[in-house]
Amino acid sequence: MTTAIGRRGLTRHAGGPDLVPRIPYDSGRMRIATWNVNSLKARLPRVEEWLGYAHPDVLCLQETKLSDAVFPHMAFSALGYESVHHGDGRWNGVAILSRVGIDDVVDGFAKSVDPDPDTRVITARCGGILMSSVYVPNGRSLDSDHYQYKLSWLGRLRDHLDILSEPDDRLAVCGDFNIAPADIDLWDAKAFVGSTHVSVEERAALESLEAWGLVDAFRQLYPQDRLYSYWDYRAGDFHEHRGMRIDLVLVSRGLAQGLTWALVDRNARKGKLPSDHAPVFVDLEAASA
Repeated sequence: MTTAIGRRGLTRHAGGPDLVPRIPYDSGRMRIATWNVNSLKARLPRVEEWLGYAHPDVLCLQETKLSDAVFPHMAFSALGYESVHHGDGRWNGVAILSRVGIDDVVDGFAKSVDPDPDTRVITARCGGILMSSVYVPNGRSLDSDHYQYKLSWLGRLRDHLDILSEPDDRLAVCGDFNIAPADIDLWDAKAFVGSTHVSVEERAALESLEAWGLVDAFRQLYPQDRLYSYWDYRAGDFHEHRGMRIDLVLVSRGLAQGLTWALVDRNARKGKLPSDHAPVFVDLEAASA
């Protein structure tokens, strides 16, 4: 494995909740990130650029839309990251990049869980933490079979965790959950009445994961509103800040005790050919990680 040495500071524009101060390298910190890139083929230069300045230790990717055969492992290796990928080249695809090692890889759900026809979850141990990158089904509409698939999928995710880990383990489940945990995570709750992403059943499924032993890392640090991770491409939603917070980093309670900082990097949502999601990352004290 190639190991990156050092971590550059980060610079961002001043003002607003997405301010990123310059941070020196700190060997006592572990940085975990998640990003729905909405086609890695289209977004690879943006991901390489982001790795070059954000320097996460582990990055979970979703919606790569690539098959395993064409995943750009060598491009990430050149930047100091090992990588694993689970994808069939259609609309899904998940990956984990790590510069702290990758072991115990599980493609899809654990063997005793009903298999998923899609490629929406991959799990591996990185730097002593069991990491899952997840791309929860969208659900489409409340009367759709895809909505029932979404609820079933979330139940199987909890079964997957039960088999592979214990709540007291060092664990992080990161990804696009396609669920806004609460109304505070929406630009306007009235605009989502009767829609997926906010239904009682979806939120209850997410709460079940938290009851199992997971903590919404970003929310633990920042309880304020107007902090989103997704903005639709249409109607100028990003510029009008009409967003949702649906990209989550859920960590075990032991890891949550070491949380020091978190960020939704809005700047990565700007510029040429952005994803409609921004990367989210959290920093942990190495002792807790």
